[in-house]
Amino acid sequence: MSFLVRQIALKSSGEEIVRPSTIEGDVLTIGRDAANAIHLPDLAVDPRHATVTQTAEGSLTIESVGTQPFEVNGRSTTQAMLDPAVGAELMFGGHRIAISRDDESGLLAFTVRRVEAVSDSAEDKDITTAYTLKGLLPGKRMSAWTFAVLVLIAFLAFPIYSYITYKPLAMQEKARRPDSFHADQTWSSGPLSLAHKNLGKDCQACHTEAFVAVTDNACLTCHTKDAHDHVADKSRLLKARGEPTGMAAIQRAFATAFNRPAGRCVDCHTEHEGEGAMPATQQKFCADCHNGMKGRLPDTKIADAADFGMAHPQFKPMIISGMDGDKPLFTRTNWTPALQENNGLKFTHGQHLSKTNGIAQMVRRMPGRFAENDALDCKDCHKSDATGTRFKPVVMEDSCQACHSLSFDQVGGTFRTLRHGEPEQVVAELRSFYRGGAPSRPANLSGLARRVPGDAALRSTAADYARAVRFYPTRAEQAVAQVFSNGGMCYDCHTVTRGGTVASGGFAVQPVAQNDRYYHKGWFDHKAHNKSDCADCHTEAGTSSKASDLLVPGIDGKGGCRSCHVGGEGAKLSTVSVKDPVDSSCAMCHSYHMDSGAPWAPAKDKKKDVRQTVAVAERPRFPVKPH
Repeated sequence: MSFLVRQIALKSSGEEIVRPSTIEGDVLTIGRDAANAIHLPDLAVDPRHATVTQTAEGSLTIESVGTQPFEVNGRSTTQAMLDPAVGAELMFGGHRIAISRDDESGLLAFTVRRVEAVSDSAEDKDITTAYTLKGLLPGKRMSAWTFAVLVLIAFLAFPIYSYITYKPLAMQEKARRPDSFHADQTWSSGPLSLAHKNLGKDCQACHTEAFVAVTDNACLTCHTKDAHDHVADKSRLLKARGEPTGMAAIQRAFATAFNRPAGRCVDCHTEHEGEGAMPATQQKFCADCHNGMKGRLPDTKIADAADFGMAHPQFKPMIISGMDGDKPLFTRTNWTPALQENNGLKFTHGQHLSKTNGIAQMVRRMPGRFAENDALDCKDCHKSDATGTRFKPVVMEDSCQACHSLSFDQVGGTFRTLRHGEPEQVVAELRSFYRGGAPSRPANLSGLARRVPGDAALRSTAADYARAVRFYPTRAEQAVAQVFSNGGMCYDCHTVTRGGTVASGGFAVQPVAQNDRYYHKGWFDHKAHNKSDCADCHTEAGTSSKASDLLVPGIDGKGGCRSCHVGGEGAKLSTVSVKDPVDSSCAMCHSYHMDSGAPWAPAKDKKKDVRQTVAVAERPRFPVKPH
């Protein structure tokens, strides 16, 4: 068996010298001793360091003779088996040996190249001077001053120059610095969050003044609609939070002295914390102020709250208390099971959801018309909006008219229908109908009638015709009264009074007001509950006998929110048996910057990078004084 060994050396000019040799034998030795087939003159290599043998299958086995290891493809080992077809790279001290198969001869080739300086074996040299850089570099003092000046130029003078150069842009709306490197970026303490990632190269978008902390005005320059103070009086907000004590008081004093007053936007919205998304608000953030707040703000009208499962006030729905013309009047009141709402309807949920009465029988006679084939269901009338959050107002023509028809006449195959929601038009339609149906004029009253001696017959005919004509308007008024009275089309569903105008026949129909949102201080989303049955929460709907019954659930009791939602800490409730508990922090329903939209929450994306789900570091919290 033969091996090809190529020793590569370098001339002073950098040119390579290749010295090939063929080694015969079954074993190839590697070491510092000159008797080895591959001689490596390096003190880091043992005299007889390793042996190379080829197995019957053609693989190479490399094994250390002693305990000194070598490297194979960058990994330290004392034994390795290699495939010659794949090749490998060995490291012994400062020498690299590349293993391959020679294209011309087909022999296994070992190419030896020195890549590092060999160990210095001269015993008479001082070790401390053999490895020193003295004489190659300037002295320590000169080096220190040089580096200090470079640091000042690179990280102070140059950034200040860059900041001043582009400072006028900070005063211009929507103006941005060029998208390139700017020296003041070296002052950044970390990457911006995803929400502000596009401002990464424009420090002056937030830092409008040099060496001055970011102000609220800088934030509100962009956040004109989605950010505002939780409380207009910021001093009152800080008082509700409580005065700091101990070290926290000292920290606040220093922060205030250096133009970093408490209560700024950046107290909560910290930046340069990493590239992740903004985390959901922790419950402690809300409880710091609202837990025991009446002790710190005795004049507040807000009830104390700490955890939804154990310490939360009763809901206060916004209900319709009356009407101001066509405009509903709303009143916010404490929820009770017997709470009523004046919506102007006589509709009853219990009657329409029954599975045994006449309404259910009518549904069975119209198969395929409704969601259920045996009785009406909630979704037959209540349709969700495009977002799925709330429900659209119920429209009579879409939800009611299939059973409550307003037809009063048929001409051929076409039905004449009264106008819904327009009492004056209803009266006009009925009067027109009966006026158009008056009897035809007798022939003997026309100008071409044949004269009969005497006027008695003529007067009799005229009197009969007049009585008939007057009778039809009487029937019209009777029809109007019937429509707006007990048992009539309008009266059965609407509240009808006698305070109307002449055009409406003296009748007045109370306008119907449909409340689309009861809880304005919190956010409720039907879409998040679409897997639950309506009756799970609206437990009294099936037995309600009044349209004024407020079927919205409260916080406790059957169907109450605590039936599932157990608070931010997943507290066990002693009053309710929770089958499927749901952790419910304050941020699930409330938003600090309260507006008409839903509270902000991170997107639920399982494929999202881990950095998206990790919350930024918690800001220091001031301990609250006991009260």
